[in-house]
Order: sequence, then structure tokens, then C-alpha cells
Amino acid sequence: MPPSPLVLIVDDAFDTREVLRRNLEARGYRTSTADSAEAALRLLQTEPVQLVITDIRMPGPSGLDLLRHIRDNCSGVRVVVITGYPRYDEAIQAMKIGAEEYLIKPFTDEELFTAVEAAFAKQRLVPGPQAAPLPHARYGLIGESPAMKALFATISRAAATDATVLIQGESGTGKELVARAIHYESRRVAAPFVAVNCGAIPETLLESELFGHLKGAFTGAHSTRAGFFQTADSGTILLDEIAEAPSSMQVKLLRVLQDKEIFMLGATRPTRVDVRIMAAANKDLEALTRKGHFREDLFYRLNVIRITVPPLTARGDDIVLLIRHFIQRFAQENGQTAPLISDRALALLRDYHWPGNVRELENIIMRIMAMSPGATIEAPDLPQLMRYTVPAPARPLDRPLREVEAEYIRAVLASVAGNKSEAARILGITRRTLREKLAKAGEAAAG
Repeated sequence: MPPSPLVLIVDDAFDTREVLRRNLEARGYRTSTADSAEAALRLLQTEPVQLVITDIRMPGPSGLDLLRHIRDNCSGVRVVVITGYPRYDEAIQAMKIGAEEYLIKPFTDEELFTAVEAAFAKQRLVPGPQAAPLPHARYGLIGESPAMKALFATISRAAATDATVLIQGESGTGKELVARAIHYESRRVAAPFVAVNCGAIPETLLESELFGHLKGAFTGAHSTRAGFFQTADSGTILLDEIAEAPSSMQVKLLRVLQDKEIFMLGATRPTRVDVRIMAAANKDLEALTRKGHFREDLFYRLNVIRITVPPLTARGDDIVLLIRHFIQRFAQENGQTAPLISDRALALLRDYHWPGNVRELENIIMRIMAMSPGATIEAPDLPQLMRYTVPAPARPLDRPLREVEAEYIRAVLASVAGNKSEAARILGITRRTLREKLAKAGEAAAG
């Protein structure tokens, strides 16, 4: 006889967890409990959970953050969301992300059991083993290329220490996801993860946002307010776009790294903080340091473990995994049947140079599915620029320019099914010039 389903209960209130645990076990379900989203993430890695019941508002990552992680990484796990602070927009968001049911506290035992049974019924699930998480997915990072396997190994090594981490990579590669993965695999998983974009906060507000302020510290400071470092106490803080931090703030961050202390605005005594610091940048921080644009002492403090996130173009067939993942995800969010994708459309997406990396790919797939709701994604459904993507000629540096030019022109013509007017437009030349170049290459065609 198969074991009864395992239900994971996630709530920061001990009494709520205990009541749910007793009631579910009385109905024959097996249970596991977690007091935070971070603790739940760890359990999802090790236990065959089939259903998660999670509160929305908890310290650290919210129940919605947990729901997104489950959607992206734990195929087959269903989620029931509970809340004591009902808001219409949160309910809509939870259901769009993938929650099966939404319960408002206090609810009756029968309402709970009806929601649990409905979640299993929607999955068409006879209680049994959990559908395994995607083998190539890890905390939202998806890939099985050599570059990603090396990245996953580095994440594991970084998570085993408490050292400062510097994460570098192009925009859209997933630097924050890497930081979150390190946090979730570290000993600090039960404490908050806080991400701060140093480039998005005005310089005049950055110190108050990071370190907090006392009542009366400045005009408008009507109450004492904790900063991001205090919010992240015992956990991890990610200083994103660290290269944008002004030099005055770099001095203060260096003090935090050295002394593990912060000064709130208006305070005369420091406040101790126990926070692991990570930093991320889409610029070459070492080069900026050599040029005197970033403090050398702060760079060396941050650069204990350096991780470079590979661009999408260096990840081979990972793009196919990502395309299929985004198609499935957006279809689920919008209650659609996931469309197929033609070989031609897939080839064009693979050949595109992706300056915005995974973020750009995600946005493109979202746009395609919104604007082209057919059963199959075809090449004409792609943005115009991608429909004319052509691969770079092979070994251009050791060949005559006329050969490289002729090969490129042939590739453009092939991408537009021989349409010379369209090829000329893409190449930025007249149709007459195109014919002359084809004639010189010995490939003149009638018409």
C-alpha cells in the first residue's frame, strides 16, 4: 500500500502549524512543518512533499516567493495559500502564480480538508510519490550545460562557507538568483535574504535605507526605522549594482565588513550585525578599481569568492530548456495549453545573440505567447529582428573579405527565403548593389 501524501505546513506562528498538523494527521496525511519560506525550501530538497500549505506574510521571503520557487523548481507539488490579512490583489497574484486554493483565517476544518482534497484532485493525483524537481533546475537557475554545472558546483562550495561573495555577469544573467541559491544552501537559510539595488536608491537616501535612522535624525524622521542590514540580521544581504555605490558609502560598507557594526543615522553608538555580505555587478569591478573608480580596499574585502555568471550565449542548449520552461510557466499562469514551437522558430531563437540574456528571453517568450496564441509558435511569431538572425561566418579572420561578405549575404538571403528586396533592407544596401555583389561572387540570379 502506498504511503499517504506528505503535506508541508509553512507558517511562522507555532500555534497555527500545530493545529494544522494535528488536523491533517487525524485525516491520515503525513506532515512536515517549517517556520519560514527558507526552511521550507530546504525541506523541499530532501522530502517527497506533494502539497504545501503556506501563509503569505512571514518574516523574510513571503509565501508568494515560496510559491514562485515551487512553480519554477518542483513540478508536481501543489500549493494552498492561507492568510490572516486578506487582500484581493494578493489573492489574484497567488492564483496567477499557481496556488490551487486560497483560504482566509480563521477557516473551519472542513474548509481546510476541502481545499486539500481539491488541490489533489486538480492534480489528478492518487496519493503517491512526488514528481521530482527538474534535475537541471536549482532555485530558479535552469541549465545543464558545462558552464552551468560549473556554476552549480561553485554555488555549493560558496554555501559551505560564510565568506563574502562577489558575483559578476552581464545584465539579465541571474546574479540575484545565484546569491539566493547560495543563501538557501547555507547555514543562514532560516534567516532573511535581503537584496538591495544600490543603483536604484538616490544617494541622499542610501545611508538611511541601508543602516536605518533614529527618530529625529533628520527632517521627516518621525519614528525610528531599521535599515536593510538590520532586517537581514543573521541572514544574507546582496548589494546589487555595487559599482554604483558612491565613494562615501563605500567607506561605510568597508567599516561594516571589517567591524560587523553599523551606525544608524542619528546614533552615537554602533549596532552589531551578523550578516553575510554578497555583492553583484554587471561591470568589471577589478578594472574599475585599477582606474581608481572603486575603492581598492573594499574590492579586496568583497572579492573573497568571485563568481562569474555565464551569458546565455555561452550556455549552449540551455536556451532550449529555458524556452520550454518559460512556455510551460506562462501557459500555467494564464490557464492555457502550452503551445509547441517549430524547428525554424527554435533555431532562430538559438541563433540570436541575446544581449539581455535570460531576462530578455523570458520577456520575449511572454510577449510571443500573449500576442500569438496559436497551437504552435512559428518563425513569423518572433520579433522581426530575430526572424533575420544569421550566424556569424566561420573563421572570418583568416579569409579574404570578399569571401566573408559573400557568405554573409547568402546567409541573409536564406533567412528571408531568397527575397532580395528584404535582404537588401536588412543589409542596409540598395537592391541594385546587392545584385552587383552577387554578380561579383558569381551568384547572379535572374530577376
